[in-house]
Amino acid sequence: MTSSRADPATPDVSLTDPDEASGQAYTHKGLTYPLGRRAPGEGEIIALADGVGWARLPIPGSLRHINIWVLEDGEGVALVDTGLDIPACRSAWEALIDGPLAGRSVTRVICTHFHPDHIGLAGWLTGRFAVPLWMTRGEWLFGRLLASDVREAPPAEAIAYWRSAGWEESRIEAEAAKGWGRFASVVSPIPVGFVRIQDGDRLRIGEREWRILVGSGHCPEHACLIDDSAGLMIAGDQVLPRITSNVSLSLSEPQADPLGEWLASIDKLKGLPDSLLVLPSHGEPFTGLHARLDALDFGHRDRLDALHAKLSEPRRAVDCFGTLFARQIEDGMLGLATGEALAHLRRLEVEGRAVREAKDGVHWYRAA
Repeated sequence: MTSSRADPATPDVSLTDPDEASGQAYTHKGLTYPLGRRAPGEGEIIALADGVGWARLPIPGSLRHINIWVLEDGEGVALVDTGLDIPACRSAWEALIDGPLAGRSVTRVICTHFHPDHIGLAGWLTGRFAVPLWMTRGEWLFGRLLASDVREAPPAEAIAYWRSAGWEESRIEAEAAKGWGRFASVVSPIPVGFVRIQDGDRLRIGEREWRILVGSGHCPEHACLIDDSAGLMIAGDQVLPRITSNVSLSLSEPQADPLGEWLASIDKLKGLPDSLLVLPSHGEPFTGLHARLDALDFGHRDRLDALHAKLSEPRRAVDCFGTLFARQIEDGMLGLATGEALAHLRRLEVEGRAVREAKDGVHWYRAA
């Protein structure tokens, strides 16, 4: 999933902008939006190129939507990403299936990564149309793992994780009272088998060939699909135009360096042509890939420097929110904010710019 904080380098464009309102192309902060604010309504598919359609599903919260992509695939269509397993998304799918997809078969379901807004209805769709799920192995495994881990109380490791970040005991108790396994509540049963895609694979979908490029940091093995000949990139959450994808240090791999992986993925993506039309999971299609990658890279490195300065005195993860986020962190965002703060602190550790010390279960970070 993504963080809802606006990236200070590319703030949201005013809804009163005349070019946006008219649906005409406009440029903002180095990015060009060829369709302006034009976006598909419920039950609508917008043709972006021959055999490439754009639909949109509603999701709750500040993101409000997820984009899905409908690719002509012989006599049927391949679907990329699926939305959450909630009534609003199922209803939106029914409108598509009964509307522009009426009479069409589905050939396969491709998920860019395991987050519930992307994989939530994969099982429902693959079961309905009796077709395979295509994913990278790491994403399928993570999705299967989380969907099966449902219990009445959080594991001891989760309690320790929250306490180490500096959560108050009352907040830990409130979170623990919610149980464990909310991932499964918005994800239909994930198929027990799948078709693996890997970095560098080339998928023939209809008349197009899509090259798989795998990124990391936001999740383990995020798949982007690139049509080199047509200059198209289905980017998932790996590159978003106005918000920054959440990069968190997870409970499952506390010694990892997800922000380091994210920055390395940005460097990898900079090897792609700047002229690509980027099809993101949230927001509108845009061009200006390199400008956006530069902004993402600068944003994280700038926050790392600011955080390093903040650590002139020992700090817990929760003490770093004001330095990292330009907004008040409410209870509903506490988990994402904690994971992202820990990812930045861990990156400073790996770079040798910070050291961590544990005292009574709480981790304190200071500049090295």
